Amino acid sequence: MSRPALIAVAHGSRNPAAREAVNALARQVTRLAPVIDVRVTFLQHAAPSLADGLNGANRDVVVVPLLLSTGYHLAADIASAARRPYTRVADPLGPDPLLGTALAARLAESGAPAGAPVVLAAAGSSDPQAAADVRRQAELLADQLGVRVLAAFAAAGRPTVEAAVAELHACTGRPVAVATYLMAPGDFHDRLQKTAAGWVTAPLGSHPAVAGLVIDRYRIACKAA
Repeated sequence: MSRPALIAVAHGSRNPAAREAVNALARQVTRLAPVIDVRVTFLQHAAPSLADGLNGANRDVVVVPLLLSTGYHLAADIASAARRPYTRVADPLGPDPLLGTALAARLAESGAPAGAPVVLAAAGSSDPQAAADVRRQAELLADQLGVRVLAAFAAAGRPTVEAAVAELHACTGRPVAVATYLMAPGDFHDRLQKTAAGWVTAPLGSHPAVAGLVIDRYRIACKAA
């Protein structure tokens, strides 16, 4: 019996670097689990679309959202496209301890010293549950690092990243690190680099812990069928 295809679906961007980051993550998933047929799709601004990816796959598929929280895209776009027989939708990637592993690694790569207070910087959403998911990831990261971590948002939501950096600096008297809670580079990451933070990490991208989490979400969805 053949395994279901893994249809990875990302938000999508016109930025070639963002698309390459998603493709690099897919390649990392394939390296870790070469028996899985991994296909990349996008919700907007890039091809192939999720609908095209589903049409081009075998009938049995698992859609894995490359999203860090719940929200409109999961509840509307992905759920609508996946309303067909033999199609399962996995949970979004976050919140999850494996993302904390990737975030901690990105912080170390940025040069942020151990003990530096951290702002977990997400894009933001008007969905209250999405904001709650980001705050839960901040709690997980705080437990892992043993430092204060404050969730903040680059677009929709409060506090803003700038306000969170200022608050943590005022409270601790120490330079603040921004942990980029984004999958790929783009406009939001560019904004983070203009803040007063001492260090800003790279996006999560193709870190092996993220690839492992994609595989976990796929396998859990397969077992739940």
